[in-house]
Formats: sequence, C-alpha cells, structure tokens
Amino acid sequence: MFDSPLSEQGVLAFDYGYSLDCPEGLVIWEAQFGDFVNGAMTIIDEFISSGEAKWGQRSGVTMLLPHGYEGQGPDHSSTRIERFLQLCAEDNMTVAYPTTPAQHFHLLRAQAMSSVNRPLVVVTPKSMLRLKAAASGPADFTSGRWMPVLPDIENPDPAGVTRVVLSAGKVYYDLAAARRKAADSSVALIRVEQLYPTPGAQVRAALAAYPNATDVVWCQEEPANMGPWSHIALSLPEHLPSDIRLRRVSRRAAASPAAGSSKVHEA
Repeated sequence: MFDSPLSEQGVLAFDYGYSLDCPEGLVIWEAQFGDFVNGAMTIIDEFISSGEAKWGQRSGVTMLLPHGYEGQGPDHSSTRIERFLQLCAEDNMTVAYPTTPAQHFHLLRAQAMSSVNRPLVVVTPKSMLRLKAAASGPADFTSGRWMPVLPDIENPDPAGVTRVVLSAGKVYYDLAAARRKAADSSVALIRVEQLYPTPGAQVRAALAAYPNATDVVWCQEEPANMGPWSHIALSLPEHLPSDIRLRRVSRRAAASPAAGSSKVHEA
C-alpha cells in the first residue's frame, strides 16, 4: 500500500506497462482506500482509458478500489466512480460493482480468461467483508458465471410489484433490510453489477418481469452529482421502453464526497 500521490502514480504506471508486456496475466493494482487513486488519475486519463484508442495498446490491468459510505470521512468513502464512468466510451473499460463474493470471483475469472484485454475497475466496499448477508456458498463459485444484472432473489409476486428499485453495490443490502422490516411486497430490488458497458438489455429484461410496476427508481448512497447516477441517467433510458421514466433517490448534491462527521453520516 502506498500513501503518496507519486507512489500511486508510479506503481499504477508500472502495472499498466507490465500488463502490456504480459497480456496473458491478471495484473491487479489495489488501493487501500478508493481515494488513493486520485494521485494516479493522470495515468488513467492518459494511458489506461485511452491507450487503445490512441496507440492500439490493449491492457487488461485491473484496479480494485474500496468505495463505500461507511462513516470514515470524505477521504475514505469515494473512489470517484463518476470519474471512471465519464471516461468510458467505445467499450474501452469495464466498471463493475459486485455485491457477492461469487460475483467478484467470476468477474476476475472472466477478466483473466477473456481473449480481449480491457482495463477493469472493480468497486470493493470494505464493510461487505464483514457483512453476513453478502455471502456465497461453494456452489456459487464452482458453477455459474459473471452476471451484469442480478434479479430479485427474494422473488416478490410480480403481479403485486408496483415499484422497482435499481441499485449498484452495498446499498442493496440496506434496501433489502428495510424492505424486510417493512414487510413490503410491492417493491422489487434489481442489482446492476456492471456499470459499463451498460447492461441495457439485461436491465430491460429484469424490468419486464414486473408488468405492473409504474415507478422505476435508481437508488445510490452517493450524492446526486457523484456515483453512477449521471452515467445511468444518460445511458440506460435509451435501452428501456419509452414509457419508463427513471427517477433518482440519493443524497443531495454536495461539494465533498461524504460528510466529515460520523453523526452527520448516520443521520
């Protein structure tokens, strides 16, 4: 782990170069906190996101970036997902936010086995390492595959669902816990595990399971001007039926990625 901008930049630059010379390897750069990538953004802007478009250089470098609103302050909450998504175009990168250990495994396996080298950004909340609900059984690892979209595992009656909530990452577990507490069977929860390339067809298919839903929500824990929302609002509607209007539920727009006070965070 490195804690200076020059260290972050230098190590990520090395790993990017190594991935070019070792295309068959799974080269992984991990940050202690997601914000540690801030000092390395020049490498991401100049090489990782655009190296193929500029020079035909294909890299499969993988970045594991902790991210999550867990009350640890503004500098240890956000990996700035919005920055990466703003750089995404022409299938240049994959940005994913897996919510189960098996999904994380299958994502890395797919990255290692892919015949097309493409940079991968993996959002990895630290609190999910200790979250009992975020668990996978042995069969989840030995079978299955990476799923860009996960349907509602609690299988609410489709006829009774009037609201569908789309989300990415650990906020799903907060939503699921709140739904169980309220015993609300009118809400379905769909997890968008892959943020780019946008899994529009999979989201559309998941929504089609609830023909009576009149309210489709994107819920995120990040402020309105951060997180996946701006990307989702631009890219997802073109894949959905014209009568679906996607609305947002989130923290209000903010200058800081997160609150500096744990009491404010809890509120």
